[in-house]
Amino acid sequence: MLRTALHDIAPMLAGAEADINTKGVIDFFLSKIAPILLGVLGLIFIGRANKGEISKVMTSSAIAIVGLAFIAGAVTLVFLGGTLVDLFFTD
Repeated sequence: MLRTALHDIAPMLAGAEADINTKGVIDFFLSKIAPILLGVLGLIFIGRANKGEISKVMTSSAIAIVGLAFIAGAVTLVFLGGTLVDLFFTD
């Protein structure tokens, strides 16, 4: 019975195209998730600064800024990746 059901469903699954809206996923992350994460990070930094742990706040802030720079570099490479591949590997 299960084998018959899988046999009937397999052609439909093989012909289905998996289109993922990557632009929508990125837009959702940038508009909804990133501000929340940055807000939480800001609250943690403010809480630590109020306790007098300024050196830890500065270290954490520097790590966060370096992390954002890495993310920005990765996003830049994603957008420029197609152009670089075409530049180096086309006839």
